[in-house]
Amino acid sequence: MSEAEENKSSHTPKIIADEKDPVFPMDKYNQTLMKNVHPCDWVNPEPAEKYNLVVIGAGPAGLVAAAGAAGMGAKVAIVEQHLMGGDCSNVGCVPSKCMIRSARAAADVRKAANFGVNVPEDVAVDFGFVMERMRRIRAQISENDSVERFTKMGVDVFLGQGRFVDDRTIEVAGKKLKFRKAVIATGARAVHPTNLEGAGETGYLTNENVFNLTQLPPRMVVFGAGPIGCELGQSFARFGSQVTILQSRNQFLPREDPDAAAIIQRGFESEGIKIVLNARTYKMEKKNGEKIVYYRQDGKECSVSCDEVLIGAGRQPNVENINLETVSVEYDTRKGVKVDETFQTTNSRIYAIGDVCSAYKFTHTADASARILIQNALFLGHKKLTTTAIPWCTYTDPEVAHVGMYEQDAAAKGIEIDTFMQSLDEVDRAVTDGETQGMVKVHVKKGSDKILGATIVARHAGEMINELTLAITNKIGLGKLSSVIHPYPTQADAIHKVADAYNRTRLTPLAKSLSTKWLDVTR
Repeated sequence: MSEAEENKSSHTPKIIADEKDPVFPMDKYNQTLMKNVHPCDWVNPEPAEKYNLVVIGAGPAGLVAAAGAAGMGAKVAIVEQHLMGGDCSNVGCVPSKCMIRSARAAADVRKAANFGVNVPEDVAVDFGFVMERMRRIRAQISENDSVERFTKMGVDVFLGQGRFVDDRTIEVAGKKLKFRKAVIATGARAVHPTNLEGAGETGYLTNENVFNLTQLPPRMVVFGAGPIGCELGQSFARFGSQVTILQSRNQFLPREDPDAAAIIQRGFESEGIKIVLNARTYKMEKKNGEKIVYYRQDGKECSVSCDEVLIGAGRQPNVENINLETVSVEYDTRKGVKVDETFQTTNSRIYAIGDVCSAYKFTHTADASARILIQNALFLGHKKLTTTAIPWCTYTDPEVAHVGMYEQDAAAKGIEIDTFMQSLDEVDRAVTDGETQGMVKVHVKKGSDKILGATIVARHAGEMINELTLAITNKIGLGKLSSVIHPYPTQADAIHKVADAYNRTRLTPLAKSLSTKWLDVTR
């Protein structure tokens, strides 16, 4: 076998023909996807004598780091074992948002009569088309992350498992890549229920294979009321599945503001989704063609039958099989690679970015860390990521977006706050849209207008949170947002109303008395 043939066989994926694989079915759209992000005929290039930067992992963090460094003239190599684009493009953000958009369309049709639009009662969701549309859009977007595109940028792309040989060398598919600096950007993966009796034999879905479905499960049980479980659970319910969400804690969306979580929970229940809090699952089994999940709630033994189980129990960092011990890089299997504020690991030549090391496992955080990494690793910078203004959004309907501190965060730090909240049922555009189930809540440091945190619940909360993120980042006080002219009518006017509410607190009785006297004199 020639060297080229040996190199090719060392990374070529097996023929994909099983719904448990990361890409299924192998229609024309998934064939295009694979051609872009892991072409089976790809032959790894001959390594350069030495690279300024070698990146292990071609997810959002790794791709941004590689593209940015190459654009600045660095000699760069990137190594990817699975699919270019990582989870976000292939089994995360992109496919899930395609499904969410279809689910929102289904919900809007069902509510159309509320707006004077009469539709036939037998309108149904074509789930096969929904998933085909998802695969088509995912394939289209995959061009941005393709092997071909990054090769044209001047990045040497190596497909295969990358491992550290020493603190100057990474090996992949028999090739040795010498580096000045290296970056670990291996991301994270779905947490699997290893201690749940019968889970393996019964079978379940995670974000890694749920997008392979071609038929709608009539009944679905979702483990976890976090972002993944809620986004996909609501979507499947809107497609027509009977959905039950089992949440081990006593709060729905446990990371979010309780008021925000309560709004979403009420909305889910109004759509027919069953929510079980304080549910401790302990067993799964398959019996008579259906799956049964057993759980305990408040001391009672309970069970629920379904056709599919979706696990949305969080994510864990990919730190295995890259020989971190060999290069003295400290890591924790739960928290990931240990880094300082500049993303440097315990080995000064090696950095880590993205989900493999960050508590903020978001694509936009990975992007931001990669941009900072380039300055620090290649140009002796010491820039840090400001975590006080990292926004995030859970794409339920309505959405929940947040930035900065929650009330409990401020309390834990001994910071006294004032909170201002505006319900959407008093915002004209939300009323005309029929989207009054929402709010804007802003926390400021007590006695000032310094914004410490904000939560928004609205159909497009992810777009609205940017104004408050900008304010926190640039130290713009809440009072100043009152002077920002907002188009009328928009749902973002809720932010303006919150700012107005803050300014009204500045009008003390004395100031009001003096103002009244002045107006009386000048009348």
